Amino acid sequence: MSIKTTTLTGAAGESYVMYKLLRMGYVAGLLPRGAPNSDVIVTSVDGKRTAVIQVKTRNELGSDGGWHMKKKHEELISANLFYCFVDFQEIPIVYVIPSKIVAALLKESHQVWLNTPGRNGLRHQDTEMRRLLPFYKNLKSVFLDDYLDGWLEKYKENWKILNLD
Repeated sequence: MSIKTTTLTGAAGESYVMYKLLRMGYVAGLLPRGAPNSDVIVTSVDGKRTAVIQVKTRNELGSDGGWHMKKKHEELISANLFYCFVDFQEIPIVYVIPSKIVAALLKESHQVWLNTPGRNGLRHQDTEMRRLLPFYKNLKSVFLDDYLDGWLEKYKENWKILNLD
């Protein structure tokens, strides 16, 4: 019986985020498989500050360079919920982004995509799938203009955003 590559990639991403957090001196643990909406819980050493993290991992850049998401991520917003987007390059990179930012981006970009004609001018069909992209230059909206090439840089290895110190 073989394990799907995506399952192993996801587990590797979660382990990598755990490694980073523990190396920085935080108390972190993996949540049970199948826990809704989060993969890792992390606290300050004194236990006074806590964050929960959902990890999204990619091994290779797809045609758009993004990460797979779902419709439910448009509504998952909490001051203590963060996403760690792991990019397994030769030297792995983690982008730490608040759930509020991710939800707004997914909602707006999907709505713009739905309103943009597809192949042969046909309307796009709504699905559960969403994508968090490293740039939104192909989707036009005033909101998305703030998320052009390079917008991820301020979140690159930005562990302070977890507010655990």
